[in-house]
Amino acid sequence: MEKPQHDRDTARDRPRRRVEHDGGEDRPRRRETLPAMAAAEAGLRQVGDLTGREPQGVTSLEPDEGGWIVGVEVVEDRRVPSSADVLALYEAKIDFRGDLTGYARKRRYVRGKSDTGEMG
Repeated sequence: MEKPQHDRDTARDRPRRRVEHDGGEDRPRRRETLPAMAAAEAGLRQVGDLTGREPQGVTSLEPDEGGWIVGVEVVEDRRVPSSADVLALYEAKIDFRGDLTGYARKRRYVRGKSDTGEMG
């Protein structure tokens, strides 16, 4: 019998605990991990919630000492045509529990313009 969808989603988003040995016979150290997909989803959702703007997607994801750094692209200002929308790139720090520990807007730019241009 298949589990209800919400049970699988909840289990997937929970951090996993893994016991690692550091080579010695001393007690093992605990290290929490959060799967990359769960970190990306948490960053996307939380940046959208904080800014009140529509996230477009995850642009980068990299492990960090305390969790993950997630790059999230957000529509800051809708324009007509949509190729003139103003976008922003946010960097979110997500810990191993999936909680946001910090975020910052790194840059703003017009959709469709070169990646090298900076907009105030």
